[in-house]
Amino acid sequence: MNDFVLSDRLEALAAMSQKYGGNPDFVLAGGGNTSYKTDRMLFVKGSGTSLATIKPEDFVVMRRDRLEAIWDKTYPEDDDAREAAVLADMMAARADGEDRRPSVEALLHSLFPHSYVLHVHPAIVNGLTCGADGERLCAQLFPDAVWIPEVKPGYTLAALCREVCAEYEKAHGSFPSLMLLENHGVFFAGETTEEIDALVERVMGTLAARVTSEPDFTELREDAGGFKVSDAVAVAVELRYRFNLCVVFSRSKALLEYDPATKPLTPDHIVYTRAWPLVTGAGSVAEAYEKYVSEHGCTPRIVIVPGMGTFACGKNAKEADTALALWRDQVRAAYYARFFGGVRSMSDEMIAFITHWEVENYRAKVAEASASQKRFEGKVAVVTGAAQGFGRGIAEALAADGAYVAIVDINFEGAQSTAAEIGKISPALAVHCDVTDEKSVAKMVETVALRWGGIDVFINNAGIVRAGSLDEMTLQNFRLVTDVNYTAYFLCAKYASAVMKLAHSFDPERYFDIIEINSKSGLTGSNKNFAYAGSKFGGIGLTQSFALELAPYKIKVNAVCPGNFLEGPLWTDPEKGLLVQYLRAGKVPGAKTTDDVRKFYEAKVPLGRGCRIIDVARAIAYIIEQEYETGQALPVTGGQEMLK
Repeated sequence: MNDFVLSDRLEALAAMSQKYGGNPDFVLAGGGNTSYKTDRMLFVKGSGTSLATIKPEDFVVMRRDRLEAIWDKTYPEDDDAREAAVLADMMAARADGEDRRPSVEALLHSLFPHSYVLHVHPAIVNGLTCGADGERLCAQLFPDAVWIPEVKPGYTLAALCREVCAEYEKAHGSFPSLMLLENHGVFFAGETTEEIDALVERVMGTLAARVTSEPDFTELREDAGGFKVSDAVAVAVELRYRFNLCVVFSRSKALLEYDPATKPLTPDHIVYTRAWPLVTGAGSVAEAYEKYVSEHGCTPRIVIVPGMGTFACGKNAKEADTALALWRDQVRAAYYARFFGGVRSMSDEMIAFITHWEVENYRAKVAEASASQKRFEGKVAVVTGAAQGFGRGIAEALAADGAYVAIVDINFEGAQSTAAEIGKISPALAVHCDVTDEKSVAKMVETVALRWGGIDVFINNAGIVRAGSLDEMTLQNFRLVTDVNYTAYFLCAKYASAVMKLAHSFDPERYFDIIEINSKSGLTGSNKNFAYAGSKFGGIGLTQSFALELAPYKIKVNAVCPGNFLEGPLWTDPEKGLLVQYLRAGKVPGAKTTDDVRKFYEAKVPLGRGCRIIDVARAIAYIIEQEYETGQALPVTGGQEMLK
């Protein structure tokens, strides 16, 4: 096969991998694997890599003759010794110069004579493979498939598949293209990716026709039937700050009705959610958590408070999100199993084997080893008014330094767009909030606390300007500016500090930050802009007062007072921007254009330019990192305003 044809085949393999790997109905947590083979070589997904983003050059190259030679060897009876020896031989079967680790199922992929192989674990398929009547129904629904009974993964699984497929080939004259593994998943094989697509469509369609209802994962977050959101917040905060975790809360009909005593269904569920959840009452989380660690030798990934909901835990957001996704997947598979004779969980022997199997746990170890530590790694930061302008810039800077950022704005569509972009850098969450409405602020704080387990940094950035002289200013505009710039700061500080004070009770050595994005107009009066300046002067008064009250809880409260953000939309908007407003108000004597207004304000700055987002971001970083400043109003004005 020439290089051009091989390149084309690998492009097709990558496209197929991305298609199914990017679909959560087929693949979760980067699981599953794919391959393409020639007469001599096998190109297989590497262990610990993601199908959703894999590229043609990312596949591990292996020699099929070396893989085939494994079948001629005799291996130890002991599980650990056998798997270690097979793993060593699999590593030796890589092509010369290949240094990446192949999928643990590379040997299985090599068995199929077909060019392409796809191995995935769809929940609806696992409804069948984890069904008490799964084997009989498989034979009825898919007479061209082979069923592999529960067996230890690795070499033992590959050997059994080899034996069963040989019997099928002897009986039918062809090697099976469809293999279902009890409590594991499914293999599809074909000469082209189109053949695999057609096979997948047939299998999924057949199973879907048998499933007449779906589990309900709609989030239930309103106080009802004895459930209080505040109680869930308290548990999430305790888990995060007492045990240094990222915590994601979920409450739905499907989760509330699931029996947590159900044994694990597949190896993936054990790898990512542990073999057992921690089930505890809201008032005994710490005691139950420590008992779990003592008994199991590991921390729980899933904590269930009956009647309240599920808390997925991890060292970081990715680990917690993955745990929740796999837990929901188990709940979904168990739900589907009712259409296939009821749930058949893994055996105790298999659960113990998977729990301690190094090869299967390699994926989790790779994810842990690849995690980087940045300046604000894992800190939960809230930025109000973050859909655009200064707020968006601040959120981007925090995300770049590793913070998990809640993008809060009354413009929810804009917040979603910003969160989607920032989410490419670090976890981000869009939250709708009217900061002048108390109920909206309270709900926003609860939403963030239940998303990651608490709040470490709250940045009160949302603001508004309505300039004008005493003759021009309306009471409506004056009240609007006061509500957004002053009253909202009080509301945000009130509810954010409540979560921080609770966190302090579990982690007394940790510092928290409330930061108001104030203005140079909070340091000196502003001609014909008194509504704005007055609200900002008031903001500094609140900052100093909050700082005194919250210091015992190690909550630092400071303000950043930026100079004129001449390049941002607050100034440049052609309809409502300050350049236009100040020109119309005659605030700059002799100015005939907005450019005249800009130059007038630039001339006031000793360093000769307007304030930029990076200037404010650096000031915020200083405030967060230092531990001995509170109640301060830090000018970031290029020298236009100086501390006195």
